[in-house]
Amino acid sequence: MNSSFASRLGIEHPLIQAPMSGSTPPALVAAVSNAGGLGSLGAGYLEPSAIIEQAAQIRALGERPYAIGLFVLPDEFDADMAAVAKAREQLDALMAREGLDVRTSLPARWAPRFSDQFAALCEARPAVAIFAFGVISPMQRRELQRRDIYVIGTATTVAEARAWADAGADAVCVQGAEAGGHRGTFLHKEEEAMIGLFALLPLAVRALQIPVIAAGGIMDGSGVLAAEVLGAAASQLGTAFLTCPECSAAEAWKRDLPHVEDHQVTTIRGFSGRAARGVRNRFVEAMPEAAQGLPYPVLNALTAPLRRAAAAAGRGDLLSEWCGQAAGLVRPQPAAELVARLMYEYRLARRTLVS
Repeated sequence: MNSSFASRLGIEHPLIQAPMSGSTPPALVAAVSNAGGLGSLGAGYLEPSAIIEQAAQIRALGERPYAIGLFVLPDEFDADMAAVAKAREQLDALMAREGLDVRTSLPARWAPRFSDQFAALCEARPAVAIFAFGVISPMQRRELQRRDIYVIGTATTVAEARAWADAGADAVCVQGAEAGGHRGTFLHKEEEAMIGLFALLPLAVRALQIPVIAAGGIMDGSGVLAAEVLGAAASQLGTAFLTCPECSAAEAWKRDLPHVEDHQVTTIRGFSGRAARGVRNRFVEAMPEAAQGLPYPVLNALTAPLRRAAAAAGRGDLLSEWCGQAAGLVRPQPAAELVARLMYEYRLARRTLVS
């Protein structure tokens, strides 16, 4: 197995659990890292104090390398308040029709300040920092380098991968169109950056001199091997870990995933204002027109209380059920067992390939 990437990070397997914001509590991160992979804390929605607190919890569960993932965003956002008011009215009406006793509200901030989150990441000092939605500044890269934090940038095209390499990233994670959750696109229109993983991966490997990590639709060990054959230094899996008991995804979401059919997975904007891959459910079908025009993170903040209420009510059909294209292949089991199973499948597939 390609071991240089794993050796550099001090992990046993070149396997990364994706930093899925809102679904990666310390228990999941630590379980993956303790099993020899790289567990990742999705901190995109967390306030700086929560990043510090959860990083301490991860360390308390085992002194193994782990990652923190952030969204590269401006510190401040302007919102069209007339459009916000119209969207709130339509979202509230939708929730009333669905029988949920919750309404939208205006948050104090649309999202945590990225500069404050970045400072918290530096203080937490994980082995790895994973970024999406944009490229960090040269000064921020120097801050991470000074702390010996390995930097992985997320790209959905070769041009974005080159941008990260030019910014001094240690590795690039290429996110194929099959990947679940928010698209990391930042240089292109989102519809122009829906490239299949096994087309994007070899193109990026040819273009870069740094390790390339594969993400999108990989659910088992044979998929990990396939990515390696195409040049990947490691594979990043998200959906595969969503049904682990350590994962904090809503129970209704976990319950629905094994039954998701491939044609039900689509690109959605109506939950957050940014393109993301997930299940076409009741909310997606009934998505208010006004809400669809609001950008990220404004819409994401408005729908947050609705999603929490839907989770509490067991209404998976009203949740942002993010998942990759092969969601139906999830295998509910503890995270450590899943890591072991993935690596067993990888070794078995490799023996079959060379025999």
